Amino acid sequence: MDVLELARWQFAITTVYHFLFVPITIGLSALVAGYHTAWLRTNNTQYLRLAKFLGKLFTINFALGLVTGIVQEFQFGMNWSDYSRFVGDIFGAPLAIEALLAFFLESTFLGLWIFGWGRLPRALHAACIWIVHIGTLLSAYFILAANSFMQNPVGYRFNPETQRAELVDFGAVLLNKVQLVTFPHVAFSSYMVGGAVAMGVMLWNLRKRTLEARAAADAVETGGATKVAPTADDLTMYRKASRVGAIVMLVASLGVVVTGDLQGKVMTDVQPMKMAAAEALYDTYEKDAPFSIFTVGTRDGKEEKFAVTVPNLLSFLATGDFHGKVEGVNDLEPELQKKFNEGKLTSADSYTPNIMWSYWSFRWMMGWGGICMAIGVWVLWITRKGRNPVNRWMGPAALVGALSPVFAMSIGWIFTEIGRQPWVVYGVMTTKQGVSPSVSAGEVLTSMIVYTLLYGALAVVEVKLFMDYMRKGAEPVADDGEDLPGGHSDGSKNDDELSFAY
Repeated sequence: MDVLELARWQFAITTVYHFLFVPITIGLSALVAGYHTAWLRTNNTQYLRLAKFLGKLFTINFALGLVTGIVQEFQFGMNWSDYSRFVGDIFGAPLAIEALLAFFLESTFLGLWIFGWGRLPRALHAACIWIVHIGTLLSAYFILAANSFMQNPVGYRFNPETQRAELVDFGAVLLNKVQLVTFPHVAFSSYMVGGAVAMGVMLWNLRKRTLEARAAADAVETGGATKVAPTADDLTMYRKASRVGAIVMLVASLGVVVTGDLQGKVMTDVQPMKMAAAEALYDTYEKDAPFSIFTVGTRDGKEEKFAVTVPNLLSFLATGDFHGKVEGVNDLEPELQKKFNEGKLTSADSYTPNIMWSYWSFRWMMGWGGICMAIGVWVLWITRKGRNPVNRWMGPAALVGALSPVFAMSIGWIFTEIGRQPWVVYGVMTTKQGVSPSVSAGEVLTSMIVYTLLYGALAVVEVKLFMDYMRKGAEPVADDGEDLPGGHSDGSKNDDELSFAY
């Protein structure tokens, strides 16, 4: 493999890994803030327990997301120096604001929230976690503004003397039409992830505590010894929390569908080849383009053998009109060759991205999202009317339900970046032109191996910490927010008591 392929693989590995934590952080911070506010208004200690429980899981993900995100900044200078030199004026501005403003809000006020229990006034303390959540959204906005420039470059001019792109309208970069549909889509997707993770964690605990309660009841009847059993209030708390997570996830999923539809129309406008690749659409439909749910074709992907389609749906997704025209790869390729290869700054042999990856990643994204929504509906059904079920499918459902929207978001970004190829900045700079000219394949391969192994070790730490605190559940608290000395609602101690960092 050459330097370009290795640099792309390294960026893909580190970016996808880092992004696993981002939506969980955004979504969980909103839920923590919501539960903290509910406790502030009602003095119901169940809300306080849930706020602190989810707050621990949120903090674990925030820490790992921070560590893995730092690597992204270095890669721009190490592996993509020509790209950084060419568009550094535009790309660097929103990233600098993200670090100076958004990350400052997140880190500072998260510290105040973690160490402010019993030290800050209650209302001020609750405001801290809301500011953390706002900071996560601002962070996402500025980073997405940088990425949206890569999808649809605006607000710049090319300086022929310096051979660089220069920023002339920062407002245009921040209000890029791609940005205006991408940000709400990512925000709703993050809330969907946060709701799904909370649903999965609470569902797992509901089953575990229900089994413990039943075992304790059986032991009492037979005169045997038993550990302190979860109370009815504990079971009610986990059941209600699993339902809240499912409801948040399902409501957010509606926002994902609506914003995704808007994003598809903007994508067709600014990058018609990406839409054609997403559908493996080689021939142009003048009207009534069908949406392919599943297609089997020849090995080169250029001829369809079997397909399951929805009539006219692609026309609507692409244009907003069920009878709209959708261009195919065979017509778009010569158009783009003529547009970009005649006297332009940049050119490429082909402007068609990888069709197989574009087609299937688009469907995997929607498929995982659909699975999550189905599990959410199922959770609401089995916990209806105050039921505390013990179903053998609850464990797998908790795991798949929590992870499926994370997979959907990650695969969605893979589709977004693959579908833009061969461009690193659409219509301005190809990916091949952006790679560092002085970096060798061996150097990139070495750093890629080191980072991949390091990230693997961090994954073990993340999963271990997350599972440990998930198993402990929502610990008892006093009305002032201080933890009680032990792991049970009656204050009895655990033998393996372990205190969290704060």
